[in-house]
Amino acid sequence: MFGSFSGNNWQSGSDWGEQLLDSVASQSIARLFSECGSIDVNIRCHPPSKLLQGAIDGFKMQGRDLVIRNQFPIAEMSFETDAVAIDPSSVLAGQLKLKQPTQAIARVVLSEAGLTRSFEADLVKKRLENLDLDGLTGSWALSLVSFEDVSMTLGANTSVTIAATAKGPGCPRLPLKFTTKVSVKRRRKVEFGEPQIHLEDIPEQHHTDAISLINAMMLLLNDMVDLDRFDLDGITLRLNRLETEGSNLVFGGYAQVEYFPRQGKSG
Repeated sequence: MFGSFSGNNWQSGSDWGEQLLDSVASQSIARLFSECGSIDVNIRCHPPSKLLQGAIDGFKMQGRDLVIRNQFPIAEMSFETDAVAIDPSSVLAGQLKLKQPTQAIARVVLSEAGLTRSFEADLVKKRLENLDLDGLTGSWALSLVSFEDVSMTLGANTSVTIAATAKGPGCPRLPLKFTTKVSVKRRRKVEFGEPQIHLEDIPEQHHTDAISLINAMMLLLNDMVDLDRFDLDGITLRLNRLETEGSNLVFGGYAQVEYFPRQGKSG
């Protein structure tokens, strides 16, 4: 489950203490996730004797192929802190206990495939199914609407193309597609805006319906992608920026770390 633990060789004295702390920190962080491809932790402490007082200069965590709540994949995640105060006795008990909350620089990478998979999560699907939407006309106005088969394709300059199928009782299935810009709002929400709607695969008589459905779907997405819904146990993420890099969506910000989970997996 875990990747390499930082530090070099198991040696005596303080080196052994650093290795133990690396191992305990890796296991504590792993409890945040349902699945872990690899987690690497690098503890900085000089001189190493400061570990006896629970003082470390900082630590850096890098994780790959992580999953939150069994259904939300994360390609990469990293945290890096400055000075941290820990309870040294907790390490000997196989736990990592902070003496006080700390902040960390955070970086999160989501892949196209992971973003598309997230739309199959129960938490997301139930917010896209059997909806009574305002602003629709004709048979759509009388139907409960569902958005299915949602996929995302990332482009340059924070653009993303979203495809989905709209369906409702007594209504034709419409293949929706639009390209939008993504941005950070209030450091905790991802907002979709400036849509370019693609109507080439939709019969002309359904263009008005498709435009209304896409606008309704954008409102749903803007209400849905809120980090407070996906916080890790003891860790609150806040975003400062996002970028698209090839087939990845990259977030930068900080994490407020209150505590690490003691047992079990909360991810």
